[in-house]
This record gives sequence, structure tokens and C-alpha cells, in this order.
Amino acid sequence: MDFEHSPLAVELRTRLQRFMDDLVLPSLPDWHRYADAGVYPLDVIEPLKEQARNLGLWNLFLPGLRDDQPGTRLSHLDYAALAETMGRVPWAAEVFNCSAPDSGNIELLQLFADAPQRERWLDPLLRGEIRSCFAMSEPDVASSDPTQLRTSIARDGDGLVLNGRKWFITGASHPNCRLVVVMGVDETASEDDPHRRHSIVLLPMDAPGLTLERNIPVLDHLALEGHGEIVLRNVRVPADNRLGLAGAGFSMAQARLGPGRVHHAMRCIGQCELALELMCERALERRTFGVRISDHANVQDWIALSRVEIDQARLLVQRAAWRMDRDGNAAAREDSAAIKLVTAQLQTRVLDRAMQVFGAMGLSPDTPLARLWSWGRALRILDGPDEVHLRSIARAELGRAKARRGASAPYLRRWMPEAESAPSARKPGAAD
Repeated sequence: MDFEHSPLAVELRTRLQRFMDDLVLPSLPDWHRYADAGVYPLDVIEPLKEQARNLGLWNLFLPGLRDDQPGTRLSHLDYAALAETMGRVPWAAEVFNCSAPDSGNIELLQLFADAPQRERWLDPLLRGEIRSCFAMSEPDVASSDPTQLRTSIARDGDGLVLNGRKWFITGASHPNCRLVVVMGVDETASEDDPHRRHSIVLLPMDAPGLTLERNIPVLDHLALEGHGEIVLRNVRVPADNRLGLAGAGFSMAQARLGPGRVHHAMRCIGQCELALELMCERALERRTFGVRISDHANVQDWIALSRVEIDQARLLVQRAAWRMDRDGNAAAREDSAAIKLVTAQLQTRVLDRAMQVFGAMGLSPDTPLARLWSWGRALRILDGPDEVHLRSIARAELGRAKARRGASAPYLRRWMPEAESAPSARKPGAAD
């Protein structure tokens, strides 16, 4: 395995870090001023996007770019390092047109959209002119099992009619959100296989019958881009708005997961690195009971554990990205589940330690720690809860065990009756 980054990726990361230092970080006060007023800071974001595009820091996440599309082709492994740098500021990925859920939707459209769909939706997304969201989760079912989804897609003449309710739709409240990628049960698909009953439909955000009911707070934090609840009441669109084939929605949704998990995981690692830096600086500054906090053994343990755990997680994500590059996304399905599980748990663990070192200040908006922690805690449910990923990893491991059943038998020490008469079985000092 070779996790060495290409010369292009090294050069891009240097330019990206300079952009973050010189332009993004100085924009934080303006961002917060808008955010505190409940206004999405387009006045901050849009000029930065223009500069990023002019500098070639654009669509860095997408290996499958064509020559006529804006952006830089990078492998998953090369992009991982850039995602880590962006992750230190939660909104920074949008500046480089690399934010979720657009990144996953763009990849989905790259793989499955026809020419008109590409022209209407994919090209504006690649240019950063519009945003999108992905609507799968529903309030009345456990959406970690997509076979339970109830949103219906019915054929009506030359059109499709959708009915249902979706929620926790990230990005739905963004002022530039124009596209809702909806997954539902297609009544025209075969019902023999529960995984072949779903289709994906591309809905304009302003489609008649589509209502954004509310922006749901997550851990009492109201995200400006929104975690929306959407109601679909007899939403009618042309049949051409279906993405790919009827009944192929489940497999298409699976195809968008792997790379997105690498992006999420590396952004989490970037946040962990930031938290560790802040924790160390605070520990060197604060004093309790006559000594610096950094001199307390338990704080040193937190720092050391954070360092080794971050490095371990990064290596795991790099291996997943390397495997995607070498063998394809499907071959790395177990790896993508593992990194989603590990990095989301690590993020809350490291952020929690940093908040403890900061004391009450760590709970306030004076540091980024509390907000980052809330996102990490949400990530343990979003994109599949921890338990689903544990289950899939365990199933894969048990499958390998079944295939090699009996191979480990020589390592077992088995009791045999004849061993009683063997000299080595006698008790020390026993008489003959």
C-alpha cells in the first residue's frame, strides 16, 4: 500500500492552506455576524468561491471530470488530504465547491444522468451556481433500512407523481438550493426484490406540491443551510426526471456513499487536529492548583491518546481511499463503513477532551468546539447509525470466518483421554 500523495496534491494542499489562512479565516467574523442574524452569508461565500475557482481550487473531490468541466482531477487518496484541511472550518468546503450533499449528488449525476439532466442540473452544480440536497430519510420509518421507505413514485400518463414526507434533508434551506434528489418506492418497479423497488427522481425545489415545512434544529443548533423536513403532496414532474432506470434507486444510492464517507471522515480528522491544537495551547496557558494544566497526568493522557487515535484513523481512511482508487468503490464498501464508524466516534471523543480542558469556555460559542462536537455527535446517526456499520462489518468478518472454518483448529489445545497417562500430564511430585 502506498499512501504517498502525488506532487500535484502536495502543491494543491499548500495553495489550499494559504487560501484558508489568507482568506477563509479572516472571513470568520463576517460569517458569524451574518449567522448570528440568521442570514446565510452569501456575501461572504460567493466572493471566496470566485477566487477559489480562479486559483484552480475547484471541484477537487471528483475524479471523473471531463475536459469540458471545471475542476481538477484528483484521486480519492489525494483529495483526502485536502478534505482534512477544509474540515477545520465547517463551511469552507462550499468555497471550493466540495461540500456535501452536492459532492455526492454530483457524483450520482456523473454516473447516471442523461444528457438533458446533465445540462439542467449537473453543469450548474459543477459551476457552483446552484446547490442541491438528497432526500431519503423519513420520520415514520427506520431509514437506515431503505426497504422501509414509504414515499411513493407513481406513473400518471407521461409524468410521475410523488407523495411522502422526508426529513433531516441537509442543505434544503440553503438560499441557492434548486434541486431535491428524492428516493422513493416506484410503483412501476418489480416488487419481487425489496432492493429493486426504489427509484430516484430529480425535483426542482420550487415544484408545485413540494413544501419545506421546517428547518429542524440538531442538538439545539439551527444550521443555516438547514436539516429540512419536506412534504411532497402530489408533486408531478415529467417521467424524464427519473434518474436512471426504474427500480435502480437503491443501487444508485449505494454508489454515492463510498467517496462521500472518505470526505466526511477526513473533514472529521481535520476537526480533531484543530481540537488537539486548541487543547494543547489551552493546557499550556491555564493553571490549576499551582501548576499548568498540561502538567496533570490525566491531561497528558488525553493529549497522547488523541494524537495516536487521530493518526490511526487517518491511516484507516487513507487505506479506504487507496482501495477505492485501486479496486473501485464497491470493493471498498467494508472500508467505507469502518471509516464512517471510527471517525465519527473519534471526533466526539477528541472534541470532548478539548472541551474539558477549556472548561466552561469550551461550552460557549467563544471556541468552535461545542459546535463541532454537535456535528460529530449527529454524524454518528447521519449517513447510517453506528450500529448499522458495526453490523455490516461484523457480517463481513463472519463471512470470512465461514469460508475458512476449521483453518484455526491447529492453534487449539484439545484435551484427549490418553493424555492422562502421558508423563507430561502428571502432577509435580506425583508418585509412580
